[in-house]
Formats: sequence, structure tokens, C-alpha cells
Amino acid sequence: MTWQTPLFLLVATATFAYSAYRFSILFKMMRAHRGKADPLDHIGARIMETITNVLGQKAVLRKKSAGIMHATIFWGFLIITLGTLEQFVSTIYQPANFQFLGDPLYPALVLLQDIFTLSVLLAVIYAFYRRLIVRPEGLGKSKDANIILTLTGSLMVSILLMNGFHLLGEDPWYRAAMPVSNIIASLLNGLGFTPEVNSGLGTFFKWIHMSIVLGFAIYIPSSKHLHIVAAGPNTFLKNLPRERAMRPIRFEDESITQYGAAKVSDLSWKDALDYYSCTECGRCQDLCPAHNTQKPLSPKMLILDLKENMYRNKQKILNGKLEEVSHVIDENVTEDVIWACTSCRACEIACPVFIGHTDKIYEIRRNLVMMESRFPAEVQTVFKNMETNATPWAFSSSDRAGWAEGLSIKTMAEDSHVDVLLWVGCAGSYDDRNKKVLRAFASLMKKAQVKFAILGTEEQCTGDPARRIGNEYLYQTLAKANIETLNRYQVKKIVTACPHCFNTIKNEYKDFGGTYEVYHHSQFIARMIQEGKIKPTKALEETVTFHDSCYLGRWNSVYEQPRSVIQALPAVRMVEMKSNHDQSMCCGAGGGRMWMEEKIGKRVNVVRTEQALATNAGIVASACPFCMTMMTDGVKTKDMQDKVRVMDIAELMDQATP
Repeated sequence: MTWQTPLFLLVATATFAYSAYRFSILFKMMRAHRGKADPLDHIGARIMETITNVLGQKAVLRKKSAGIMHATIFWGFLIITLGTLEQFVSTIYQPANFQFLGDPLYPALVLLQDIFTLSVLLAVIYAFYRRLIVRPEGLGKSKDANIILTLTGSLMVSILLMNGFHLLGEDPWYRAAMPVSNIIASLLNGLGFTPEVNSGLGTFFKWIHMSIVLGFAIYIPSSKHLHIVAAGPNTFLKNLPRERAMRPIRFEDESITQYGAAKVSDLSWKDALDYYSCTECGRCQDLCPAHNTQKPLSPKMLILDLKENMYRNKQKILNGKLEEVSHVIDENVTEDVIWACTSCRACEIACPVFIGHTDKIYEIRRNLVMMESRFPAEVQTVFKNMETNATPWAFSSSDRAGWAEGLSIKTMAEDSHVDVLLWVGCAGSYDDRNKKVLRAFASLMKKAQVKFAILGTEEQCTGDPARRIGNEYLYQTLAKANIETLNRYQVKKIVTACPHCFNTIKNEYKDFGGTYEVYHHSQFIARMIQEGKIKPTKALEETVTFHDSCYLGRWNSVYEQPRSVIQALPAVRMVEMKSNHDQSMCCGAGGGRMWMEEKIGKRVNVVRTEQALATNAGIVASACPFCMTMMTDGVKTKDMQDKVRVMDIAELMDQATP
């Protein structure tokens, strides 16, 4: 044992103790949050998600070049850390190393470490190239990232120099398993040092390497590299399944005095873990329709700004003085940021560490609406209409069944012994364009001899717009009234042409006693075709492109059934927009934006329409009343209404089916 050994042991122990202390502070801040997190369930699925996305880097690799770079660094660190561990332990007690594995296991381990050391160094060089030369907008500028890359690159260089000099000074028995280090050694040999000097330099660079590792241990808790500790747990705790409901507020619980999040501490501990997990890669921002149309919302900056707010209130949170924590709405997270969100969840699909952006926005909206009455002026009319007419629009409930005039469709009050309830929705009931969609779908069900009925005037808005805007109380009032009606008729199976109604009834009514077998009309039509109940024979000599609804696709993973319906049309030519499936761009109407004025930047629906027009399709097909409205308006804005039609898949199928 040399004199350096006890000194190293002291420094290493102090470093890791200090690092552990800083991590404990982060953990205490996380635990101090008083909001509720989702329950821990689906343990088996969570374990598999963690294995495939942490060890397998599946989500990271969705973006090829950057993903390969990150995966190389990640896998490299796993392998190289074994060598680092060996260095630390053998420095304290020299016989403690992995050489007991013998041949061929130890040389194989050494070979992997040697190759990955070079691979990580090349990946770091590429990362610098992306940040300093290519400079993707989503990455932004980050001094922190440059420091981390510099430290990582220095680690790899120190290992290569350590190994190179070690080979020259010691000539170990496993040197044949170090091809990269052998090349380095041949270059260093030109310096003409004696074996003793080379051995000493090898030891010197070993100390350099271990010093950088200790520096990393100190730096990580306050850097973006914190994600290497937090991302694994955050992946395990990700929102499962994707078709999950928003968290309900238990209004009957009189102990609850705060609805939503007025302060960052009103959010949950899982939200804080999200902040720690953020890699600042910018993938969420790259897909965000609000950001891409010059709105003030960037999902990446939302997470970083909430994290900064939490750090700014660190002492108050740690000391339990939560009433003194500053408001969540500040100079960074403005009201315009919160109201710009369309709740499309593109950010969450893109995020490689599974951060839940939309939940945070929902909680902040709930506070603004229910606690502070701060919301866009036009929303007041929407709330009033929903309270008085059970619809976002100023129409009488007595007109709800007017769309079905002349179709001989019975209501549940007239005959409840049916195969399926057709949930019409507010758009199908009152919007002239979407009334045609419901008539076409009803026609298809009649052709397929499906026995169905509607609720007629007993149907009310599902409450989805109120809930997404932040008025949870109004949502629950409408939801419970609908559930009471549905349960009174003992409804088991429901089909609807509205993805928002589909998502709400299928996934969110369960929390209030409403459990049903729910289908979107695209699924129902696809099944009728598959079972041979409808047979399209009329040729459609047209090119069709399909626009994915966010609440059908990203919220409920329904992508293929609408396309299978279109592809079943004789002679149709289907083309995809550049952004499709889970990478599709939102129409701009979700999250209650359907009823809010779009005053900042370019209109989301116009940008999406431009993507549709770029396909040169004659028909833009949709499967959502909101999407149809937004895309139709977009086509008119581009003055293309005489060349391009916006049609629902039910209309296309009805026209093709005798």
C-alpha cells in the first residue's frame, strides 16, 4: 500500500458522501410535493418497459443518429464502469480485480471495454458536432451539456492513455485483447520512454481518470446528467397504460382545499421526478404543434421552467413552508404557455424518458379555472352553454335528435333492447357538416343490419371540453348524469364517431361507475367489413390521405382500423402525409382549443392542412368531428375547397356500399 491509497480512500469516501447528501436533498424536495400521483400497477409491464427502454434504449433509438450516439455512450458507460470499479477497488486492495475470471472471460471483458472506450469517444465527438455545428433547434444552447461532454471525452482519453502507457510499461498477459489500446501504445512508444516511466505515466492517467469520475459524482446532482440516475425509475413509473384517464378530483372529500396546482409544490412527487429525468434533448419540442406554430409553449422549457421554479423555492419546500412557495405562473410559465396546449400528447410520445407533460398543464389549468377564475374570455360562454344546454354550443337539448330526422332511428326510451348504443356527440347533433357524417354512419349500420338506438334528448355532452379546459366540477356533473342514464338502460356496448367522446366514455367514465365496451366508428366499420356485413363495390377513383386524430391515435393507439377502412374502398389510392401515425401533427382543436381563439403565431390547422395538400390528394379523410372542422377551415384558408374535399371515412364507405 502506497501513501496515496489512504488519501484516495478519504477523498473518494468524502466525495460519495457529499454526492449522497445532495441526492438526499433532491429526494426530500420530491417527497415534499403534495399532489397525488397515479397508483403503481402493471408491475410486469413496467419491468419490461424498463428493460427495453433503459437497457435496450428502445425509445432513444427512435431517432436514429442521435439515438445511436446516446445508446453508444450509455452501453459504453455500463461496460466501462466495470473497469472503473476494478480500478477503484484494486487501488485500495491490489489483489481485488476481475482477473480471477481467467481466459477467455477476462480478455473478453477487456476487449469490450477497449472497443467501447473508443466508441464512446467517437460518440462524444459526434455529440459536439451536433451541438456546435448542426445545432438542432430542440437541443438549444447548453453550457451544462458541453461540460458533461468534455468530462465524458476526457474520461475516455484518460483511459486510452492509461492503457497505452500500461501496455508499454507492464506488458500484461491480456494485451492481445486490447486492439485500440495497442494502437495507442504504438504511437506512444515513439516518445522513447523507459518501461518504468511508461508504467508511472499509466498510473498517473489512472489517477486522472479516477479524479474525473469523482468530479462527475459531485457534478451530476446539479446538472442535466441527473437523468442518468432518474430516468430509470421514471421509466418504471411511466404512465401505463397509454389509454389512461385523467386523475379525478374527489369533491366529496372536504379535506381537499386546493383544486389543481397553484404552486409547483401542489404537483406530485412524480412530476418532480420528471424534472430530474429530463435530458433536454428537445424531442418533445420538435413535435409540439404549439411550438411549431410560434406559440409560447415549448414542452421542454415547461419542464425546465417548473424545475427552476422548484429550485428557486428550495428552502421553503424543504422547510415545509409550502404556503410561501411562489405561484406556478411566473415570467417563464405564463398563462399563454398553459392555454396554448392542444393536449395532443406528441411531446409524451417523443420523450425518451417518458415525462408526462400534459398532466402538469391540466393541473395548472384546474387551479386557474376553479380556484382563480382565470381563463380565456370565450371559454366563459362554453361553460355557460354546457351548464344550461349540456353542450358547448348555444343549442337547445330538444334539438339533439334532429340530425336523424327521416332515418327511423329509435331512441333507447322507445326500445332499449339493442345490440349497440350510438353515442352521437355534440358535433354530430348540432354541427351541420358532422350531421352528414352521423347519417352516413347510421346508414352503414342499417345496411349491416345492426340493431342500434340513440339516447336522443337524454344524451348530454360527455364533459370532455370542460375537463380539458380545467373545469373538473362541470365535467363530473355531466359525466355522472350520463352514466346514470346509461346504467339505467343497462347499456353494455357503445359506438361513437367522436374520438373525444370515445376516449372519455371508454377510459374516464370508469372512475365514476361507468364501465362499457366502447368502439370508435372506425373500429366498428372495420369489423363490419371484416365480417362481410358491408361490402363496398363502388370504385373511388381518387387519391386519399388520412389525418390521424390525436385522441384516436396517441391517446388510444388506434391507427390501423381507419386506414383499413380507406384501403377497403375499391380503386382508392392512399398516400400518407409526412407526419403520420404517432408522429402526426394535431389539427389544433384538442385540449379545449376548439373553443378558444388562436391569436398567437400561425394557425395549427393551416399548417396541418398544408401537410395534407403537399400529398396532392383529392380527399383528406378524417375520423373526428373536430379534425373535420379544422381541416375544412384550413382547406378554405388555402382556397383549395374546389379541388380538395374533407370527408369522414364513414361517408366514403357509405358512398361505396350499395
